[in-house]
Amino acid sequence: MNKTAAKITESVFFNRSLLRMTGVSIVIGLVSFIILLSGKHPERAWQAYLTNFLFWSSVAQGGLLFSAVMQVARGRWGRSLTGPAEALAGFFPVSFLLYLILFLGYKQVFPWRYMELGEKAAWLNLPGLFARDTAGFLILYGLGFIYLYHSWAFRLNRKTDAGKTREYLNRLWNSRSVDPDRFRARMTLFAVLYIIAYAVILSLIAYDLIMALDPHWYSALFGAYHFVKAFYMALGVLIILASILHMNPQIPFALRPSQFHDLGKLFFAFCLVWADFFYCQFMVIWYGNISEETAYVIARTMASPWRPMAWLVFIVSFGIPFLILLNRKIKSNPKWMSLLSALVLLGLWLEHTLLIGPSLNPHVHTLQLGIFDGLIFVGFIGLMTLVVASVLHVLPELAESRISEGS
Repeated sequence: MNKTAAKITESVFFNRSLLRMTGVSIVIGLVSFIILLSGKHPERAWQAYLTNFLFWSSVAQGGLLFSAVMQVARGRWGRSLTGPAEALAGFFPVSFLLYLILFLGYKQVFPWRYMELGEKAAWLNLPGLFARDTAGFLILYGLGFIYLYHSWAFRLNRKTDAGKTREYLNRLWNSRSVDPDRFRARMTLFAVLYIIAYAVILSLIAYDLIMALDPHWYSALFGAYHFVKAFYMALGVLIILASILHMNPQIPFALRPSQFHDLGKLFFAFCLVWADFFYCQFMVIWYGNISEETAYVIARTMASPWRPMAWLVFIVSFGIPFLILLNRKIKSNPKWMSLLSALVLLGLWLEHTLLIGPSLNPHVHTLQLGIFDGLIFVGFIGLMTLVVASVLHVLPELAESRISEGS
């Protein structure tokens, strides 16, 4: 074994056990996808793929949003959490690659290709959808990486004294007039741009890759519902990641109970916001009673075989966390919060399946969810874990809370 390989395997973030675990998970997920793809119903494989692509891409996008919001709002309580949140953004290149692979299954993923669309055909056509969504991802991820570039450069140089920091920043921007305050202002500017792009582009993705699967249904609130849910999911993953770092004595990352409590309050708040957005959509559709709108909701909440899953999603993603997060002590406990976050994330993954499954399997009367769907989910978990561990291995400063509390 060479020195580089030895260094990697000895890293607290990137050890042999983690490599073995994530490697096995990814292989299991890949094999499960291939088995479904080669079966009688390849649409099942692409349903699972699309569900997990949207789920984990949303986690990465929402994770960076947390850091951007903390930068713009100057939230001191969450400064220690921005490093782990930014590590989630390491999934951006993987997400974009997965997005391109998605179009290999265009025959199963875009059922509207075989429907009479009328005027909607001007919007729902494969070249147009690919062009605008590709541009959207490039803009979102491009702004995200520019913000990360500033954030990581600033974070790394806060270890040095002010003179060295100023010298580094001047060299970085090839200008002697740049100072740390101006550099921080650039960070804030790109944080604002990322926040705007996040809302606009996640709305576009929600319309094109989820709502358009049933092209005769529409909701003006669906885009906002999607990007609020993405942030809700990202908070859940951030709680789990921060708890793992906090409870590992080898990692110089420690949060005060008050910080866990504040993160728990934010998680609780977006639990309510997500449920409120769902209620607003449901109530308007129920009150309007327009057949084009009600059919979509009835198929997912009142008709077999999806009705039990709808109730499970509601209970797991809203009912249980709403009741538990009323307790202050639980919000301050990383172990309990991690368990609760994992439960909520499972519910929201099922919610993605609930939105996508009936559109891709409109004539099936049995629940289109099995063991292989779960194994593909496990594969994506391994992929995300590998990406985050790689980022923290290259930039261990992201997991040093004492650095981010310095100013």
